[in-house]
Amino acid sequence: MIVLKSQREIEAMKKAGEILAACHREIAKRIKPGITTWEIDQFVDQFLSENNATPEQKGYKGYEYATCASINDEICHGFPRKEPLKEGDIVTIDMVVNYNGALADSAWSYAVGKISLETEHLLNVTKEALYKGIEQAVPGNRIGDIGHAIQKYVEGEGFSVVRDFIGHGIGAVIHEKPDVPHYGLPGKGPRIKEGMVFTIEPMVNVGRYQTKMDNNGWTARTIDGKNSAQYEHTIAITKDGPFILTDQG
Repeated sequence: MIVLKSQREIEAMKKAGEILAACHREIAKRIKPGITTWEIDQFVDQFLSENNATPEQKGYKGYEYATCASINDEICHGFPRKEPLKEGDIVTIDMVVNYNGALADSAWSYAVGKISLETEHLLNVTKEALYKGIEQAVPGNRIGDIGHAIQKYVEGEGFSVVRDFIGHGIGAVIHEKPDVPHYGLPGKGPRIKEGMVFTIEPMVNVGRYQTKMDNNGWTARTIDGKNSAQYEHTIAITKDGPFILTDQG
């Protein structure tokens, strides 16, 4: 069942989103060769605490960290660790913020120092794909319109869209209906309605779209070892269209 949110609930989630966006802006200042994703995770934990918020995924199904930190060929759910980031790496920091019981979810991919032209193109295409998906999130459209717009654009740029991990509704818990694939056919899936709140979070690979899992049971990687990027916003559907709750400004 898809739960439509009241204006009050959306306003509460917007406050969570503002804290999350501010945290990402601070992360962007810190990403450079030599920093560790462990240090970033510690920073996020402290930043949220100072803003009277908590990291919702910490403790979720036994997950131990405030963030997911996925490097290079890691698609999602990478563990923060103490190995320094290197020049030319990319890293995706994903987090869910809980502010007074309201949640917001956003991932962002960052370049570490100077990156290759191919990797820069990957980041640009993945971010643009996110916004092309958001453009389709208007009342009366269907969820499939979002995925189709993303897939058509990404594949037209020579990359592939991950199938195994998708966007999702969000509210009092991290994962609600509807499921939001980043691929598929237009005109298919649930009708988009005012009051829906969900994430759009395309994961885009340089090579093949298939994934493989690390032994930790969490971290997904590209099957061919090529880079992957992800950008994610939480959006609320209003009568005037999508409103980005995690906009970084």
